[in-house]
Amino acid sequence: MGTLAGCRVVVTRAGGQADGLAELLRERGAVPVVVPLVQIVAEPDGVAALAAVDPGAFDWLVVTSPNAAEAYLQGHRRTPAQVAAVGAATAAVLTGAGHQVQLVPARQRAEGLVHEFPAGLGRVLLVQAQAGEAVLADGLAAKGWTLTVVRPYRAAPAQVTPADAARALAADAVLFASGSAARAWTVAFGPVAPPTVVAIGPQTAAVVTAVGLKVTVIAADHSLPGLVQALEQHLATGK
Repeated sequence: MGTLAGCRVVVTRAGGQADGLAELLRERGAVPVVVPLVQIVAEPDGVAALAAVDPGAFDWLVVTSPNAAEAYLQGHRRTPAQVAAVGAATAAVLTGAGHQVQLVPARQRAEGLVHEFPAGLGRVLLVQAQAGEAVLADGLAAKGWTLTVVRPYRAAPAQVTPADAARALAADAVLFASGSAARAWTVAFGPVAPPTVVAIGPQTAAVVTAVGLKVTVIAADHSLPGLVQALEQHLATGK
């Protein structure tokens, strides 16, 4: 019997991206309640801008999420000489397509990547969502790099059926892996949530709080396994 035996946990990730997190939960005995709250929508201007760049003109490619990595791969078969990903899940998209990733920070978030990124005077291609925060661009620019930022996609609320809404609100816990999912939750359900609300990191937690939900626990390891581990530890210790 797993550590989360019988616990009903809402997975809010976009359609097609929920499987990995759902499987981690099943391995621990939980019952995943998959209710995609976000859909990824292409931004035509950003897609065109990304397609127009020459990867060879850059020293680094920096991608901020699996969606950013996938958007890049849709437009290009090669990468700059060096590649940085904000987290392991993002890096996996690139390595799965045969590309090497030279830098994944120990703290898997924008601040961690800025901290570990070397100083330099070359060019960086940064791929992120339309509403992506300026933390990476500002931080890398402060280290001397010249940034080209492209935003080829955005996250939009997905339609939720009445049946999915009932399942989500009857669950024992909800996991938020992004601020966009937290915003979409309140669009769909208002400021109500299951008893346990887990955020993947401080930035996501800040959004969860801003939209009127109470964060129960923030994952110390800002990754999908870390998200599940935070839920396990909270239910085991009450902290």
